[in-house]
Amino acid sequence: MFYNKVKKTVNYIKKKINITPSLGIILGTGLGSLASKVENQIVIPYKNIPYFPQSKVSGHSYNLIFGNIDKVNVVLMQGRFHYYEGNSLKELTFPIYVLKMLGISSLIVTNACGGINSSFTPGDLMIIKDHINMLGNNPLIGDNDERFGPRFPDMSEAYSKESIQLAKKVANKLNIDIKEGVYALYSGPSYETAAEIQAYKNLGADAIGMSTVPEVIVANYLNIKVLGISCITNMATGISKTKHSHEEVLQVANKASKNLCLLVEEIIKSFS
Repeated sequence: MFYNKVKKTVNYIKKKINITPSLGIILGTGLGSLASKVENQIVIPYKNIPYFPQSKVSGHSYNLIFGNIDKVNVVLMQGRFHYYEGNSLKELTFPIYVLKMLGISSLIVTNACGGINSSFTPGDLMIIKDHINMLGNNPLIGDNDERFGPRFPDMSEAYSKESIQLAKKVANKLNIDIKEGVYALYSGPSYETAAEIQAYKNLGADAIGMSTVPEVIVANYLNIKVLGISCITNMATGISKTKHSHEEVLQVANKASKNLCLLVEEIIKSFS
């Protein structure tokens, strides 16, 4: 039973930590440097955690990191799981259920993604104001357990408006140019075609990536407040005339991570 699996995982983790995290942070591709900002770290490798899916995507480490940033108790997911790896949506969102039961009430999700909005440039940071789920699938399909959330959860504010305003205010304070837009989820692992990008653009997408949306759906279902921040690592097919590579994504994400870390650290201060 899914609920019992989550409970067993939570019990395993609780025996290894001495804090109750209030904030969860999911680190996207190339954006793992924020982990160095966590004080009093307790690191638990995913491979040791019961029922956690396993990932082998280049560019990720695979740990839960507990500790504090500016007196706020946090838990970081250093590395996430993806649909294109063959995980079911229920499997790849399993950690969100665990983080909720461990105590988090807020979640910051980050990712590396491709820019569709032609005003964007690689290295930009984008606050996610909404998303488009292009999978034709949903992590909440199947039997519903009311102990987690309602059968038909509301998604009218999938990304907290309050958190978005805070992120804008902090970015302005730090003199970080930040964009805002709609994130579209694409299954991957192949990059999109030019025709697909044009279709997503017509639907209103500003950026496209291969993660985040399933986690955000489950977070809303669990009544977790979400802030999403994307790093634009490349321009999407048809907008950019060059071919894509994962190495390019990592290089740009690593360069942009300094600003992202500054932004997230300052946002976290508001939780203290």
